[in-house]
Amino acid sequence: MPKKVELEGRSRAPKGHFVVYVGNEMKRFVVPTSYLKSPIFQQLLDKAAEEFGFDNQNGIVLPCDESTFDRLTAFLAKHHS
Repeated sequence: MPKKVELEGRSRAPKGHFVVYVGNEMKRFVVPTSYLKSPIFQQLLDKAAEEFGFDNQNGIVLPCDESTFDRLTAFLAKHHS
């Protein structure tokens, strides 16, 4: 079962993962690419594109708080492999 991995100070995500930044503190999360198949995660990425655009120099910034993102990734870990 894929799990969210939180890593501080790494510049690259491991193979099969990508980095997103969440919340006011821009907390860095490394998530599995399998989450990209999820309609819920796709909606969050669409909202991020609307809010921040595609040429954001800060990487992928998701427009939600950490607790919401934690709940989303817990759900995805159970339901998407």
